[in-house]
Amino acid sequence: IIDGRYHTECGHFIAMSTKFQDCLRPNCLFSVRHVHPTACKSQSCIRLMALPTKNPIRISPSKCCDCVLKTRDEITPMVRIAGMR
Repeated sequence: IIDGRYHTECGHFIAMSTKFQDCLRPNCLFSVRHVHPTACKSQSCIRLMALPTKNPIRISPSKCCDCVLKTRDEITPMVRIAGMR
């Protein structure tokens, strides 16, 4: 699980902290409750982890800093070109 800040204007998620949580499924290779304790060769067992869940603990109505910098860098060359004329 990834806790972080969600920026509503640009839709980006910035991670702030992470934590692990066991799915507790008996057919999951990574769970403490896995039924085959060593060298599992069962085709019915889950062998891949799911992507971590993003948990927005902060909501920000503004753009993230990367998007602000990108926007600023796109505008700056235009100002320089217009000023040289």
